[in-house]
Amino acid sequence: MTVLRLARSELKRMTGGLLPKLTILALTLVPLLYGAVYLYANWDPYGKLNQIDAALVVEDSGAGTADGSRLEAGRKVADSLVEGHVFNWQTVSSAEAADEGVSNGTYAFALKIPRDFSANLVSPGSFDAANQAMLNVTTNDANNYLLSTIVDKLTTAVHASVAKEVGEGTANQLLTGFGTIHTQMLKASDGARELAGGVSSLHDGTVTLHQGTTSLRNGAAELAAGQHKLLDGANALNSGAGQLSSGLGQLKDKTATLPQDSRQLADGAAQVAAGNAALNAKFQGLAGQMAAADQAAAQAQRAKVAESTARMVASGLMLQPQADALMADYDAHNTPAPSGAAAALKGAAGQIQQLADGSAAVSAGASRLAGATPALTDAVGKASAGAEQLSSGSAALANGEQNAAAGADKLSDGAAQLHDGAAQLDSGSAKAADGAGTLADELAKGAGKVPNPGDAQKDSLAKVMADPVAVSNVSQAKAGSYGAGLAPFFLTLALWIGVFMLIQAMRPVTQRALASNAPAWKIAVGGWLPFLAVAAAQASLLTLVVDVGLGLDPAHPVLMWVLMLAAAMAFSAIIQGVVALLGSPGKLVVLILLVLQLVSSGGTFPWQTTPEPLHVVHQLLPMGYVVSGMRHLIYGAELASILPTMLGLVGYTLLGLAMSAVAVRKHKFWTLKTLKPEIAL
Repeated sequence: MTVLRLARSELKRMTGGLLPKLTILALTLVPLLYGAVYLYANWDPYGKLNQIDAALVVEDSGAGTADGSRLEAGRKVADSLVEGHVFNWQTVSSAEAADEGVSNGTYAFALKIPRDFSANLVSPGSFDAANQAMLNVTTNDANNYLLSTIVDKLTTAVHASVAKEVGEGTANQLLTGFGTIHTQMLKASDGARELAGGVSSLHDGTVTLHQGTTSLRNGAAELAAGQHKLLDGANALNSGAGQLSSGLGQLKDKTATLPQDSRQLADGAAQVAAGNAALNAKFQGLAGQMAAADQAAAQAQRAKVAESTARMVASGLMLQPQADALMADYDAHNTPAPSGAAAALKGAAGQIQQLADGSAAVSAGASRLAGATPALTDAVGKASAGAEQLSSGSAALANGEQNAAAGADKLSDGAAQLHDGAAQLDSGSAKAADGAGTLADELAKGAGKVPNPGDAQKDSLAKVMADPVAVSNVSQAKAGSYGAGLAPFFLTLALWIGVFMLIQAMRPVTQRALASNAPAWKIAVGGWLPFLAVAAAQASLLTLVVDVGLGLDPAHPVLMWVLMLAAAMAFSAIIQGVVALLGSPGKLVVLILLVLQLVSSGGTFPWQTTPEPLHVVHQLLPMGYVVSGMRHLIYGAELASILPTMLGLVGYTLLGLAMSAVAVRKHKFWTLKTLKPEIAL
């Protein structure tokens, strides 16, 4: 018995009547009903979102901007949403009514724009009161779980759009501020340079000031020393003035009787002068008498000498010339002199005359003194009063000099401090001059580093700052719609389910074939070919309807159909082999394999996101490879992985046929379990 005869015999049995034919037709349509209908229902759900009612609440009261214009961002966002027709937006008067509508299912969700939306958008212009603008969204997963995800994407897009628009304005203001800063820094640099010149002049002045304070310090020290000397002099003056005042006071008292005393003195002196004059006359007469007596005595004595000399000449004792010489010598050495008494009297007369003259002078002076003493007394009184004033003034002067000396000391200390401060000012102004020059240079450098964009640059930079990251999406392979994105998974899943349904009506191995003498492999292949034929019809019909009816438009339609046939080949061989080997429990195993592949093939989320044990399942079972290959062929991705996928499906086919061959060999020997199985499905 050949393989084809075995397959033809099974196909005849399955199509021997109307009901079997209808059964085969129904089984052929199973993948179509599962895969195509599901994809049809979910082909473009995002394009139908405008049939979903959504509440829109606009409470924004607007706000004024820095340039004086009016921002109505809330109304602008609402108008943009309504014009976009993404959802069927229903304007609701209040947030409470919108939330109530979401709660009772009237609205799928609610988007609320609060009163301070615009005000918060412009708040970044003030560093002290910047606030985030909020969009309030109310969802209810009881209305639809996936709707929350869709709404999140919508609000994210609205957020990005508004943030970009407002950010451009804010960035533009910031860049304008940079330009202002640049200009002001240049002005500050010029001012700093002028400051440097002024500080340099100040430094020159401080040098002069320092020199002046040096002179002032030295002069103040000298002044303090002089003031102390003046203080000593003032103290001495004060002491002397006190003594003078006291002495003049006593003198004033003494001169009070001076006029009377001086008159008495004048009178007495006059009397003394008269007495002295008379006494002098008496002494003069007496002296004349005594002089005459002395003259006579001398003449008598000469006469005696001459007489003696003459006797001697006469006697011959001497010659006349000798006598003449002797007499001449006698006359020369013996001039008659007044006697001592006469001389004394004459001297006393002279003294008495002087005394008389003095007494007369005293009398005259005393008379004049007597006449002058009233004026003297008055002058002494005035001098005494002046001395008292001098004493008081000198005391005040001493006090003033005391204060002046203290002030001079303070002046000296202050001058010394001023000198030190001037020295510090001199040093500091030198540093300030250097610092001002450095400041001017650095401000100029800093101004060069501060951006100063033009209007075109500001517009360009503002756009970049508001949206600094742009995403350039290069899609190497892109699904045209949501349904196209799900197609690889659901087409593959539909094929497995379609073949699984075949096992409910078709026998994996016929009893007639088991009773023949044909090799096990022939019987296995003969039992598999009817499954392959129907599975190929399922795959072809499903591919045709999805491509033509739903408009899948795969990038490689022929290769896609070939891969569908290869998947049908592998799935039918595995399912036929498992059920042939295990019997009725094999159907449960096939169902378990379906569930395992459903969660591990990566049809919706990437398979790498599944738990670690399912990664092993993904690597072992065929559905994941088919899903990946279908994506490459439908979306137009790289084809290098298609050949390994096809070879893998051939390997799965051979594995299934091997299990069928083992099953045939096993079932050639009948047992009690064969005649009466424990379970039959």
